[in-house]
Amino acid sequence: MSTSRKSCDPLQRYAIVVREEDNVAVVKKATIAGLCLEDAHGRTVEVREEILPGHRFATRHIPSGDFVIQYGEPIGTSLGIRSGDAVTHANMTDDVPVVRDVPENLHSAPPDYFPEGQRATFMGFRRPDGRVGTRNFILIVPTSMCASHEAQQISMLAEFTLYSREKYPNVDGVTAIPHNKGCGCQDGTPVEVLLRVLSNYADHPNVGGVVLLELGCEKTNLSVLESHMQRLGRKLDKPVVRIGIQQAGGTQAAIRAGMDAVERMLPEINRATRQPVPVSELVLGVKCGGSDAFSGISANPGLGRAADLLVRSGGTVLITEVPEFCGAEHILARRAKDADTARAVYRMVDWYKEYAEKSGARLGENPSPGNIKGGLLNITIKSLGAIAKAGTTRVEGVTDYAVPPGGRGLQLMQGPGYDQESTPGLVAAGATVVVFTTGRGSTIGNAIAPVIKLASNNDVFRRMAGDLDLSAGDVLEGSASIDDVGAAVFEHIRRVASGDIEAKAEALKHREFQVWAESAISL
Repeated sequence: MSTSRKSCDPLQRYAIVVREEDNVAVVKKATIAGLCLEDAHGRTVEVREEILPGHRFATRHIPSGDFVIQYGEPIGTSLGIRSGDAVTHANMTDDVPVVRDVPENLHSAPPDYFPEGQRATFMGFRRPDGRVGTRNFILIVPTSMCASHEAQQISMLAEFTLYSREKYPNVDGVTAIPHNKGCGCQDGTPVEVLLRVLSNYADHPNVGGVVLLELGCEKTNLSVLESHMQRLGRKLDKPVVRIGIQQAGGTQAAIRAGMDAVERMLPEINRATRQPVPVSELVLGVKCGGSDAFSGISANPGLGRAADLLVRSGGTVLITEVPEFCGAEHILARRAKDADTARAVYRMVDWYKEYAEKSGARLGENPSPGNIKGGLLNITIKSLGAIAKAGTTRVEGVTDYAVPPGGRGLQLMQGPGYDQESTPGLVAAGATVVVFTTGRGSTIGNAIAPVIKLASNNDVFRRMAGDLDLSAGDVLEGSASIDDVGAAVFEHIRRVASGDIEAKAEALKHREFQVWAESAISL
């Protein structure tokens, strides 16, 4: 920037400089050629062209070969960018430095925990094993694709004819997890991961009762599922009914048997009641989808503040979408509690890179066309903004897809970026509530856990008000801070977890469920 005294508009009216050390600003209000902007230090820049919201311009000259900096980190390498130029793939490559040194004496300080007497509470369902649920569902679990139609029919008919909130105020519904896996697949990882996810859903603290449904001859039938659970020492300490479609006499007979099971189960499940419990019992999954360039500036760091509040209260935060760690994995690694954990962070990222390459994919292609249109030009920009969802506390551990972590605090879970598979993975790993940030709009929910939507900007929040719960857009407009958003998100999580309010996705019956049956990483 120059220091001339030409009459200029305040830069913050049109754009955001995320960190003091950045050499670019992200546009929030479309610019025109010749627009002069002045920052808080009196430095000016003349924007050379129209730049749309979400895209960025250089706040000073960036010589060829120098790094383009946003979030205080390199996001690319300049090919020669003048002050005021729009930053595009025409004048910036995606090349960034790769630094993966792990000091043997690495030790990150533990979170600054709140005193127990100052921690918030919520109203949850305390289960016999001590875990706490935020919901109380009857869940219909098909062991394979061959039983998924019947499972869905049972849940839909039961909610129409048997269940009502007025009659069963302590039951949140009858839901199912139909899927397209379980037979006609190879032995090994695909079967093991499916069994892991199905058993973890059946055993989830948000589930009060279970109907297990098989066709009877599939590779993942009831006996296989139950053998898997026994091998892991997993016991369903809740009402369970088992139904075989072939044994029952076909589709209609199996549906009738399922309806009878639900009808008998509802009064028993309704006996569970909410009680006050500390928020340390919450397991929060954090996700993003339909991101824009503002997601990493408003919604994701706002959610990160809420995540910090939960971790400092003794709770657990799970973040996944490993493709969106790439380019920012060094930040997570240097926040690891020790060197072993840092190396585990790198292993999970490297495994995913190798998996993607074997599938013919390149992680550099991860930003979707919508992401790029919104200003996320490459995976590094996307990742630097995406990991902000996890807050600032140290990384306590790494876990595999759909595997509950071994401790509390911030945990990283292996998983894809695909929302319909990564969100169910978070829930299978124990998340009892999920917050999902979006910049362009998303409608996804989950079969058994509330999914709260946090918009990055007020325009999409107003346009999709029926689907989105909260907005971080006031950060962009200058009327709220990241801390303000974090406090609001934390309180909304607490109220949704208590059953005081529904997430919009719940009210709309979004119950998406799919399984990513690929993970086989040794962590």
